[in-house]
Amino acid sequence: MQRLTTRRDLLRQGMAAGTFFGLGDLGFLSGLPMVSAAEAKPAPQIVALDPEIEPLVRFIEETPRDRLLEEVASRLHAGLTYRELLAALLLAGVRNIQPRPSVGFKFHGVLVVNSAHLASMSSPPEHRWLPIFWALDYFKSAAASDVREGDWTMGPVDEKAVPPASKARQAFCDAMENWDEAAADAAVARLARSAGAGEVFELFYRYGSRDFRSIGHKAIFVANSRRTLDCIGWQHAEPVLRSLAYALLMHEGDNPAKRDADADRPWRQNQELAATIRSDWLDGRTDSGATTALLGTLRTASPADACRQVTETLNQGISPQSVWDALFAGAGELLMRQPGIVALHALTSTNAIHYAYQASGDDETRRLLLLQNAAFLPLFREAMGGRGRVADRQIESLEPAEQAPAVDEIFATLSRDPNAAARQVLAWIDQGRPAKELVDAARVVVFLKGNDSHDYKFSSAVLEDYNFVSPQWRRLFLASSVFKLCGSGEPDNQLVARTRAALG
Repeated sequence: MQRLTTRRDLLRQGMAAGTFFGLGDLGFLSGLPMVSAAEAKPAPQIVALDPEIEPLVRFIEETPRDRLLEEVASRLHAGLTYRELLAALLLAGVRNIQPRPSVGFKFHGVLVVNSAHLASMSSPPEHRWLPIFWALDYFKSAAASDVREGDWTMGPVDEKAVPPASKARQAFCDAMENWDEAAADAAVARLARSAGAGEVFELFYRYGSRDFRSIGHKAIFVANSRRTLDCIGWQHAEPVLRSLAYALLMHEGDNPAKRDADADRPWRQNQELAATIRSDWLDGRTDSGATTALLGTLRTASPADACRQVTETLNQGISPQSVWDALFAGAGELLMRQPGIVALHALTSTNAIHYAYQASGDDETRRLLLLQNAAFLPLFREAMGGRGRVADRQIESLEPAEQAPAVDEIFATLSRDPNAAARQVLAWIDQGRPAKELVDAARVVVFLKGNDSHDYKFSSAVLEDYNFVSPQWRRLFLASSVFKLCGSGEPDNQLVARTRAALG
């Protein structure tokens, strides 16, 4: 008879995974109640807002940073749930952190919430609290930055301007097209109260990807908002959607509706180009040669030329999967060429746009998202030119090492020589060893070593997208991600020790 796995067995396995060949011990997290998979799934139905959420948000806002983790640990032991904490953290962020002058910088205190949530859900149950503790601490840092920059706080909606439900959708679209912040704020409040999540986010998928301002953060905020609301419940949507609309209307200079700015040009061109794609474009064949050809185009082409080739590729009967393979691999190649902040966002924005592409049920929107992603990669490439040396590397030229060392050695090598570590990753996969071991180890190293919001944002994006790349390109994509993952030779972050003490 097969032996039943006991809770003690699970805890022992979780502690072994946390230690992961000497990378560190996360077993202390087992003292908290488990975050079950069922608890983290989207709420099955819309429920009334828990009357305790406002006091919990205020508790997060008002508790000093040096005491917050300890106080949260106490509340968790007293019955506070994962979903309640996640909801309060997101709401505290959108209420207290302004997504201006750029949808980035201090606003990562909001953007990182979903990344931490994804890291939690992809980890063993015993480890799932640590990313949320990290995000709580990061929120306090980001909120302090907002205070220094003027102490912005989201005010109440202008109820007199809120349109009736029957006119809310058109009012919102008109406001977004005209870049009218006040009208968009009132209209989106009504949409949150009267429309469903699918209807509302079909609009946001388009507006989040229509311009290149903030190097992809607008699309990232859209995807992160939808995914976090799916977990915490639509009853929390209104302040999140108001923050999102405000963020998407960020621009420089005069009203973009009245000029032809570089950041807006691809969207205007792609609306015409999308209409020329064959009606059965989703039924094409996968073709690695077409992926290689498009990847070559992305290295030198303008945004317009890249989008034209995507259109021609689809009209030749090639599957959109082969186009996505080129976009994922192209973003990974940019990271190999310059492992910095710009290329990192080529990957995280591709992750966000691909999520919207999968979630959308509108054929035109899906075409536009695919074309916009193709336009963004040359813009990322151009932006890298002002950030120092850009190496002459091609992702297909990455060769595997002669032997694949143990996982702990790969992550030790990563701290010294990312290129060598990438070659070791290829060797590991080519020798038939499970990629999941590498992915699981990468998450543990982020927990132990990550000190920046991008450590969570980037790792959550690429470790998820690995599953969406075709097998013949997947190995190269995972190897390219190594250039920005955390290595085990980096110093431990102080939050692990602090969390251990808080839970003790």
